[in-house]
Amino acid sequence: MGKAIRIAAALGAGALLARKLWPRASFAGRVVLITGGSRGLGLVLARELVRRGARLAICARDDRELARAQTDLEARGGKVLAIPCDLRIPAAAERMIATVVAHYGRLDVLVNNAGIIEVGPVDSMSLADYQSVMGANFWGAVHATLAALPHLRRSSLARIVNVTSIGGVVPVPHLLPYTCSKFAMVGFSEGLGTEVGRSGVRVTTVVPGLMRTGSFVNALFKGQRAKEFSWFSLGAAAPLVSMSAERAARRIVSACARGERFVTLALPYKALRIAHALAPGLTVAAFAAVDRLLPKRGDAQPGDAPEPGWLHRQGITRTPLLALGNRAARRNLEVPWAGPET
Repeated sequence: MGKAIRIAAALGAGALLARKLWPRASFAGRVVLITGGSRGLGLVLARELVRRGARLAICARDDRELARAQTDLEARGGKVLAIPCDLRIPAAAERMIATVVAHYGRLDVLVNNAGIIEVGPVDSMSLADYQSVMGANFWGAVHATLAALPHLRRSSLARIVNVTSIGGVVPVPHLLPYTCSKFAMVGFSEGLGTEVGRSGVRVTTVVPGLMRTGSFVNALFKGQRAKEFSWFSLGAAAPLVSMSAERAARRIVSACARGERFVTLALPYKALRIAHALAPGLTVAAFAAVDRLLPKRGDAQPGDAPEPGWLHRQGITRTPLLALGNRAARRNLEVPWAGPET
């Protein structure tokens, strides 16, 4: 592990120098579509792109969330088209892309960010859970990408940003449907990048670790839901292991501007990714040990419906330990009954 960390540090230093020297494109006047742009990381990305002068389109399934996000972005000076869309349906994704192009006249950047996360032990998950998460996280991105590619090929910028997860390169326990979807997403993104470059489209695969977006309140939980919510929310809010959403958004947008092909956010997760690549058996064994510390299924059944985290706030999750996460949830419109914090 020590050797892997040293390798990661050396590679990180080299990448940092390269980023300083690599030319970056301007987003001023460019048309950017962000899926899942109504809250969380998608909304923070939208705010960063507004700051850089982009014209935006955002999509989500919830009309009210979209309206709140549109108001937030327009108050910051953004030009925003909000489109309700269920990306799991191919025809809906096609209509969304057509709507963006009809409104703005073109499409320059697609950010595949939409997704859901389900947390719980493997024996609490049903086949429907795998299908639901794969539909939102993987097939939604595939549908949007295939519909967008003909228009992106006509752009002088032509970027696709695929937001995956550290769970797409290492097997994090109690996230198996999510891990499956993100592993598939990494494969799709990297494979796509090898084939569309000849037509001028650059694909950036983003592998974030934990981020303080506030999205833990809307993550879906199964098994012993309150216990699952406790460990997951503490990790998502802890400053030493999670990255601020704003910093993550700046890094992602800068990577898009430079046309970087692969980005892992935060040094600890770069080290983890490299360690897994060098010694996959060791990292699987380490995560198996972690799994023994996590809650068991209890009386829950696979057929039980997943429920959002905000329904299961108990004990430690109501203490100041979650202060940063709660603040992020309000600021990034993850909490529909509270106004954003500035």
